[in-house]
Amino acid sequence: MKFALMSLMLNTPNAITGETFTTQQKFQNVLKQAVLAEELGFEANGVGERHTAPFLASSPPVVLTAIAARTSRIRLLTTVTVLSVLDPVRVAEDYATLDHLSGGRIELIIGKGNDASHYPLFGITEEEQWESLAERYALLKRLWNEENVSWQGRYRSPLNNVTTQPRPYQKSIPVWHGSASSTFSTELAAKYGEPLYSSNTIHRQSKYKDLIDHYRERLAFYGHDPSKAVVGSGAGGSIYLAKTTEEAIKRFRPYYDAFHGRLKAPHDRSPFKDLEDNIENGPILVGSPERVIEKILNYHSVFGNQVLSISVDGLTEAEQREQAEFFATEVAPVLRREIPSTVWENEPPAPHKDSITVQAG
Repeated sequence: MKFALMSLMLNTPNAITGETFTTQQKFQNVLKQAVLAEELGFEANGVGERHTAPFLASSPPVVLTAIAARTSRIRLLTTVTVLSVLDPVRVAEDYATLDHLSGGRIELIIGKGNDASHYPLFGITEEEQWESLAERYALLKRLWNEENVSWQGRYRSPLNNVTTQPRPYQKSIPVWHGSASSTFSTELAAKYGEPLYSSNTIHRQSKYKDLIDHYRERLAFYGHDPSKAVVGSGAGGSIYLAKTTEEAIKRFRPYYDAFHGRLKAPHDRSPFKDLEDNIENGPILVGSPERVIEKILNYHSVFGNQVLSISVDGLTEAEQREQAEFFATEVAPVLRREIPSTVWENEPPAPHKDSITVQAG
């Protein structure tokens, strides 16, 4: 199994100390997390996209470019790029630029997003989100894979003989499809034969299993080999480790209570009655290393995921480092041995031939 450390750049008062990062401090905190992730051997670092408070994640390509400048090996993920509201021309340009600046380390996870408040900001309705996502992704693929693109659709002005610049550094920028609540996302992933990333954040295991099963079934329908399906998964949005499960629960409870007290949208309401219920029956990873390993293995047996992402957002900086180090030293090595993964087996790929310039002399 491979691992990603991710951040949605949530900036709220700490549930224990009451302190809040300034905007500048939060940006620096996200950069520190990325550097730490590389130092600890995480294979990837992800930054989400949200367009309303209390999140500061409105511009992932800019943040990931800063991370690229401070790292050299770790892969850079968008978790997720809210393509349902973005101009594919701008996305093609921004991420191809980042692809060059990172030396071919960028991978997109695309989706419609989990915050309906962004739709009026960008001029579409919530009811249009899936149609918008499918159309914009079809165009994005053409812009990266073709030159002299002519196109006409519903969600942006027509294009006539357009070649976006720069061309991507990689021959093909990898794209995953974020999946949280609907078979529309699993259908789109299956249609293109591309990897699926299950959010696995709020609901019971069975809900995400059904979506992943649908993805594999539809892969076969579209002529792709389901045995080669690649799946990634989140982990309840949080992780908290301690020497004993009792200690982890005690230390994490204020964070859990504060987070769930902020959830207002109907689709964000937890089906679990309390923290203990979530630990026992939900995706959250709280407990001793042994307990957390056991739970991740259980989810893997159901999902077949090769990648797992965790987050340490919301904790103090000292706890963020503590938890990332605890996971990297006590949990990740066991899971790397137990669960084979074909993802990210090699160094970032060599550039496309069109990206290489030969200098005379």
